[in-house]
Amino acid sequence: MIETARAAKFSIGQIVRHRVYAFRGVVFDVDPVFDNTEEWWQSIPEDIRPAKDQPFYHLFAENDETEYVAYVSEQNLLPDDSGEPLRHPQISEFFAARKGDVYVARDRALN
Repeated sequence: MIETARAAKFSIGQIVRHRVYAFRGVVFDVDPVFDNTEEWWQSIPEDIRPAKDQPFYHLFAENDETEYVAYVSEQNLLPDDSGEPLRHPQISEFFAARKGDVYVARDRALN
């Protein structure tokens, strides 16, 4: 079976928020289609389980209580235009500065 990847709606460095849950974050990686474990996918309640054939985003995410890394389907993300700062400690490892609603990636040496 050949999977057809869609173009990602959000880009690395873009600030987004979850459509349902109260968290937001910055995109630091994009998978063109689902690339996590079947167990992870099955753990999502069936009535809100996202399709696998869409981009999934790795986020430095945060809510009112904590910071963490999230893996979120494109259908569950919206652009965040609040202008509020993000406090996730790993942002500064990947991004040099914030310009508006986007973080600019650091120049990083390839391994």
